[in-house]
Amino acid sequence: MSPRLDEPRTHNAPSVCPQGLTESDSPAATVLDGTRTSTTSNSSGRGTSGTEGIIGERAEPAEIPPGSELGPMDARALSKTLFARLESLEEGTHEYSYVRNTLVELNMALVKFAAARFRSRSEPMEDIIQVGTIGLIKAIDRFELSRGVEFPTFAMPTIIGEIKRFFRDTSWSVRVPRRLQELRLDLAKAGDELAQQLDRAPTVGELAHRLGISNEEVVEGMAASNAYTASSLDAKPEEDENDGALADRIGYEDHGLEGIEYVESLKPLIASLSGRDRTILSLRFVANMTQSEIGEELGISQMHVSRLLTRTLVKLRNGLTLEE
Repeated sequence: MSPRLDEPRTHNAPSVCPQGLTESDSPAATVLDGTRTSTTSNSSGRGTSGTEGIIGERAEPAEIPPGSELGPMDARALSKTLFARLESLEEGTHEYSYVRNTLVELNMALVKFAAARFRSRSEPMEDIIQVGTIGLIKAIDRFELSRGVEFPTFAMPTIIGEIKRFFRDTSWSVRVPRRLQELRLDLAKAGDELAQQLDRAPTVGELAHRLGISNEEVVEGMAASNAYTASSLDAKPEEDENDGALADRIGYEDHGLEGIEYVESLKPLIASLSGRDRTILSLRFVANMTQSEIGEELGISQMHVSRLLTRTLVKLRNGLTLEE
């Protein structure tokens, strides 16, 4: 943030405050009155500063109290004076940075006032104030005193907009397009209005008619709303505390699913086999019969069953390899 304004300045530091501030009787003006020194000529012709101990040099800038020690009217008057001074300074210079940082500290009350609107959010207030300060700095850089607009009126929309942008970009558990984020807000507003009018929850068609969009867009916006917050796997349902956590109700891994692809690929290959080969496969792998039992069932030898089974399995394996 800005440097501490109550630290002593070096003797050769340039004055950052405009001339003529003593014309005002406000405390904000008298604070800066010490930045000017009168110079008189002594007998030797050298200029002597009115401040003791400094000869031929300008006095150091007067100390500006923190914005929290100034009243709202004094801070506003001092801000106007500093904005006028800022317009006459070159950007990037030490004087420009000092005046700009002073304006930030004088108007921090605007940031705290805007951040208070979002105190119910889950984000820490320190983070909200930090983001709001970025908006304040942007407002200071864009403000033009000649337009005749009060700075608080100009700065507040920028500060609040920066905070809202922060929540839009960081508060969603899953990032969704900005269009869907705005649609979620429109759906929530339209849903509340229709619920009051109809005394019931509105349907998808009623929401679509209210917003002038299609039913598919309403459904898409409702689905996107689920991405705003994420529930913990250890959280228990609010409606029934006796139920277990969500992790306990998630299905287990079914290893049988791995073989579905092979089964579907084998179906046309098995259908192309002869009736006897299909029977042997069924008796061996479905009925779990031994080769001797299959031989007795079909009236052939166990050796013959083994040859037929081996030939059929090779044929099926080659068929799967060709498909892959």
